[in-house]
Amino acid sequence: MMRTLLVRGMLAGLAAAALALLVAWLYGEPRIADAIAFEEAAAHAAGDHAHGEEVVSRTAQQTVGLVTAVGVYGIAVGGLFAIAFAFAQGRLGALGARSTAAVVALAGFVALVLVPFLKYPATPPAVGAPETIGSRTVLYFGMAALGVLATAAAVIVGRRLVPRLGAWNATIVTAAGFVVLVAAANRLTPDPDALPEGFPATVLWDFRIASLGVQFALWTTLGVVFGLLSERALARRARPVSA
Repeated sequence: MMRTLLVRGMLAGLAAAALALLVAWLYGEPRIADAIAFEEAAAHAAGDHAHGEEVVSRTAQQTVGLVTAVGVYGIAVGGLFAIAFAFAQGRLGALGARSTAAVVALAGFVALVLVPFLKYPATPPAVGAPETIGSRTVLYFGMAALGVLATAAAVIVGRRLVPRLGAWNATIVTAAGFVVLVAAANRLTPDPDALPEGFPATVLWDFRIASLGVQFALWTTLGVVFGLLSERALARRARPVSA
């Protein structure tokens, strides 16, 4: 059964990647082009002509490169989603396959996307010093790991509080604890790099909203498609074998 769920997870991830790719093309790529234009103009004004020719052309980056990256990402996330679904199925009360998939998708989006985004949102080219790329990457994945741990802890604590406080009160208490923990982490971690002088605020805002939209499209599609596919698979498994 795990193999069946993994296959369906990767298929759902591929479908989710297709929609996320469409959002990236329509809303993300124009903002990247604006940021690159700003970076090139700033370098030209400073007399910096050391960029040379691109190793990978911009056309290749926004076609083959983007399709490959988003496709591989979607398939990988779909496989991990299937594992998380298999662990959650039957442990969330009387929720069916589609409802469980929706909860897992929401938890994944919050833990892996929203929590790190609140502190280290996506930045287009020309934002952030090149020498800090390594440290920024470590900090981002550290916040993502914190999001996963905090989300898992909230689910475990919430389930244990339900018999004492009831479902509604337990949800409020665990949500408040989650917010306090994430807020404390945001306060204690280093701030992102400052914006370069003169960088258009609207370009930065639109790019960050687009990047969040790409992830929202991916996780929403993943939850819906996987819920439908897994429900059929689980229904066939539960169907009694005729004599």
